[in-house]
Amino acid sequence: MLPTISLLGFDISTYTIMALLGLVSAALLIFFRCRGNKQINRVQIVNIPAVSAIGVFFGAHILYGITHLDKLWLCINNLQTVFASWNNFSFYFTDIFGGMVFYGGLIGGIIAGYIYCKCLKLDILIYSDVLTPAIPLFHAFGRIGCFLGGCCYGIESSWGFKYEHSLVPAADGVTRLPIQLFESTGDLVIAAVLIILSKKIHKKGFILPLYLLMYGTLRIVTEFFRGDEIRGFLFGISTSQWISVFLIIAAVVAIIKTFYSEKVRAST
Repeated sequence: MLPTISLLGFDISTYTIMALLGLVSAALLIFFRCRGNKQINRVQIVNIPAVSAIGVFFGAHILYGITHLDKLWLCINNLQTVFASWNNFSFYFTDIFGGMVFYGGLIGGIIAGYIYCKCLKLDILIYSDVLTPAIPLFHAFGRIGCFLGGCCYGIESSWGFKYEHSLVPAADGVTRLPIQLFESTGDLVIAAVLIILSKKIHKKGFILPLYLLMYGTLRIVTEFFRGDEIRGFLFGISTSQWISVFLIIAAVVAIIKTFYSEKVRAST
């Protein structure tokens, strides 16, 4: 694995590099999708992702903490120890909420963007149609970063990549399925499908539910091939798989509602 690279005497995280490349690619995609669209306010197309990014940050950390409810409950029962010193509090807080979970960021970002659009009385459906394809594009780069860093690794396999010097030492020395690269490829396919269908199917508010449906399905499948155990499980199903099921159901309902509303408007 290649968790860091040396550049000008500094060790830089490859995940950070891939995240920045993903951010630039997503920004360029949004720029090209906005060209000629007179319904889009150029200021708001910058503000909405910026506000959503705040929701992404908090949502990703909160869901990570939820996957560690056992540790959180232990801290609640030992508050005296937790607050005995700043070092204690910092240690326990970082241990519980220090990581990030993609679904938490996705949901947090959607909620933040929705609240912002509602407060400014913007048409959230128009903006979501433009912005949504950038999500899987950015995520595809992020998963490559996961692969290079050695996190979110796959199950042990007779073929694949042998982990050495990964971000998670427990994964080292074992040949594992590169599930991060499979999900990255799936994200790129989803982004391409969304872009193509957005040009062929002109139904406002259709793109975001379609993304949730497609990615939710992809995530359910890829979760079966994940080898890292720190994801939370309920009845043998991971937290991300449960979230995927709920998002798929919500997406199907939203898609049906979109087409039904269009049909009603056409008949009146």
